[in-house]
Amino acid sequence: MSAYEPTAPTPVAASQTNPILHQDTTESHAHPHQHAQHGHHGLRNRRREALAKIDNAEFGWFHIRACLVAGVGFFTDAYDLFAINLVTPMLGIIYFDGGILPSDIDLGIKVAASIGTFLGQVGFGYLADRLGRKRMYGIELMIIIVATLGQALSGVGRVISLPAALIVWRLFVGVGIGGDYPLSAVITSEFATTNRRGAMMAAVFAMQGFGYLTTGLVAVILLAAFKTSIIADPSNLDYVWRILIGFGCIPALVAVYFRLTIPETPRYVLDIENDVHRAERDVATVFKEDCNGNLVKEDEDGNKKVILSNPEIVKGSFSDFCRYFSKWQNFKVLFGTSMAWFALDVAFYGIGLNNSFILSSIKFSSVQGNAWATNWNAAIGQIIIILLGSVPGYWVTVFTIERLGRIKIQLLGFFMSCVLFCILGFAYDKIRATSTALFIILFALTQFFQNFGPNATTFVIPGEVFPTRYRSTGHGIAAGSGKLGAIIAQVGFSQLKDRGGHNAFLPQLLQIFALFMLMGLLVTFLIPETKGKTLEELSNEADDDFYAG
Repeated sequence: MSAYEPTAPTPVAASQTNPILHQDTTESHAHPHQHAQHGHHGLRNRRREALAKIDNAEFGWFHIRACLVAGVGFFTDAYDLFAINLVTPMLGIIYFDGGILPSDIDLGIKVAASIGTFLGQVGFGYLADRLGRKRMYGIELMIIIVATLGQALSGVGRVISLPAALIVWRLFVGVGIGGDYPLSAVITSEFATTNRRGAMMAAVFAMQGFGYLTTGLVAVILLAAFKTSIIADPSNLDYVWRILIGFGCIPALVAVYFRLTIPETPRYVLDIENDVHRAERDVATVFKEDCNGNLVKEDEDGNKKVILSNPEIVKGSFSDFCRYFSKWQNFKVLFGTSMAWFALDVAFYGIGLNNSFILSSIKFSSVQGNAWATNWNAAIGQIIIILLGSVPGYWVTVFTIERLGRIKIQLLGFFMSCVLFCILGFAYDKIRATSTALFIILFALTQFFQNFGPNATTFVIPGEVFPTRYRSTGHGIAAGSGKLGAIIAQVGFSQLKDRGGHNAFLPQLLQIFALFMLMGLLVTFLIPETKGKTLEELSNEADDDFYAG
């Protein structure tokens, strides 16, 4: 049968991959042998042309909109994840004798979100490849909104305690946050131009810094507003922590509509739905270009009459997944990105979710007998560290990633973080006795080089190095590996920090973090540089492999 044999104009689902090229009877009546000879080659060329339009497009409003829509989600993610760092000390003051949250409850509340994030990253990563990026995008924000409200409204009951309720709700918050990682990374990557892809993805991720900063700013505003009542009765901190948590719904509500209405990425339409007509139309619509008469036709009811598909394109499946990653050149990339993210998150979350402990160990935040001053200092300390380290680190990455490349930034970040953790760990007591300001500066520098380094690049690279049919799955696996590191860090930090006395084991923990930074440095050599290369070049898949269907 000819590749262009006429068929009846019936509606066909976009995901259908018929081994025949369906066309309207009005299109062409050239000799069947000619079409059989040239049809598949023509489809390959049309795919290349559509991809080239995406890769070489001028940077415009659509790219900015995509960054903003994805970035607001990461702002929300960071806010919801790290607000708990300021909330747990308040919970201890309000609900527990001695004003300190028991270590097992503190651990449960903090680690629940990381467990949920792991599940969300792996689950949404797989589903975005299976069902489509567009179909899943926005669902993760809806989960975050509902679970955030659930946290803020949690109370004590006969069946469940407040800490238990918070743990359950934070598990669901984590699932939503986890889903945001592969979806936002892959959607931004697949819409981006080749020479700005890294900067766009890094800018999306950099919104985490502003979310982290906003937790401190909102806490300061609330503490100032409730100062008199808190000094009179520390239990009035109950207002502060609930509003602080609940505020995280606002940016998510702003972004959810725009996520639900973002179009499917043309790469997904081309390589997974296998619909060349629709991909050409979507590219033309997004980048305001002429379709050259290749628009898909519709009947009076708006149903598609035809789908132009290439039967050669290999389909995603478990056996194909195993075939692809059984090759060392592909597996080493998955292993390298996963282990680098794992090593980073051991230190990043071990520190990030326990800033208040570290600040109190240098007498910066805790004021004995003054609940308001203790929480005020914790919020101010967090703001200082973020402004000195995290926010500048994120944005230096954004502005240098296309010049320096991903790998140089990741190597530099891991190396400097290793050195700084060694200094802080081995000279902890001397630095603390010499100058609180010096300790904070060194601590902020570790935050700077984690963010001008692996915290950004471990997010960017997995969104670039895998083929379209496994791009979201691969990113989800790498991100999930990072969250396993975060879980280990939080459990380890909680169990070890008071070994030998209150916060007595902090120097040794900082030394352990330095070791993980060295591990991240070493596995980075398994990862290819992605700067200036198309996603198809980076997939490690020649035409003979991709067109093996």
